[in-house]
Amino acid sequence: MDSSSTTTGGGGRREATRQKLYEAAVTLIAEQGFSATTVDEIAERAGVAKGTVYYNFASKSVLFEELLRHGVGLLTASLREAAEGTARAGGGNVDALDAMIRAGLVFIDRYPAFTQLYVAELWRTNRAWQSTLMVVRQQAVAVVEDVLRDAVAAGELSDEIDIPLTAAALVGMVLVAALDWQAFQPERSLDDVHAALSLLLQGRVGGRS
Repeated sequence: MDSSSTTTGGGGRREATRQKLYEAAVTLIAEQGFSATTVDEIAERAGVAKGTVYYNFASKSVLFEELLRHGVGLLTASLREAAEGTARAGGGNVDALDAMIRAGLVFIDRYPAFTQLYVAELWRTNRAWQSTLMVVRQQAVAVVEDVLRDAVAAGELSDEIDIPLTAAALVGMVLVAALDWQAFQPERSLDDVHAALSLLLQGRVGGRS
């Protein structure tokens, strides 16, 4: 999962190693589950020594917790960039929401294994990283909340909408629709899926026919 880091030297090498470990961990855990995945397997898949895993992460649980932070951080940055890009282009807030839907679909299309893990973990309550997951989830949802709040202030959306719930619903819609697309309708293009969700946004949230 590439964070496009521009760090050079030792820091850059360590970041590259962590990227390899993230990729290995997310693939293995998606294939066989967290409990069944061992540090040895992660190291082998990443092409590094087992000690390298522990040099970068204190344990498998810490690695997975940091993976969640990293992945949701990339998603949050993608959503924010989509909203800001729309604003720079002179678009409205509903346009920004539509751009964020597309950005979310692009992210999920690029990182399907991570998305599957993230959605699965949202439903678990017995994980050591549950509090971390809630924090990073809220960071992503908060980006959508900000745009919804601006849309209400600008009169683009009704002031009767529940902003936190609507933001969570929009994020959830993209996640579930994208996973359904990949699992059951893979013949559809990203543009096709985006168009369908865009119509839903415009008709149900934007109030336009």
